[in-house]
Amino acid sequence: MSAGRRLPTALTAVAALALLSGCASGDDQPASSSSSASADGARAAVVAYVDALNSRSVARLIDVGGVEDEMWSRREAERILADRGARGWRIEGVRVDLDMGPETGSARLEAEDKAGRPLRDTFTVIREDGAWHLAFFTHPTESGKESSSTDRPGT
Repeated sequence: MSAGRRLPTALTAVAALALLSGCASGDDQPASSSSSASADGARAAVVAYVDALNSRSVARLIDVGGVEDEMWSRREAERILADRGARGWRIEGVRVDLDMGPETGSARLEAEDKAGRPLRDTFTVIREDGAWHLAFFTHPTESGKESSSTDRPGT
């Protein structure tokens, strides 16, 4: 094969790889319409999280976190709001990958507060009973009970 013939073939191969990599870049727009609707629902949950932070709403934070409104969840929501609340977050980008199935995936948030400080966070997104939630609550163990351990046998 001549050098002149190999160059167009190589350029065609490079162009095809570039086209394929653009299609599989992990864009937050899935191919099917039902997947797209799912990604939109997960994206809306991330937006609701930012809205809850900006409005300093414990109830809205608990709702988007998909946990019960109990004393522990209220305390944790208050800690989150004390750290990140009422800072005027503006969303720069949200990327959703439903990489664990149609009901579970990950979401990456990029935001900036009014002072220009960045917020970068990654969440697991879960759809339960048709509603999307972000997994960011830690669900503490009940007070007064020890967590299980494999270091020592139980008595």
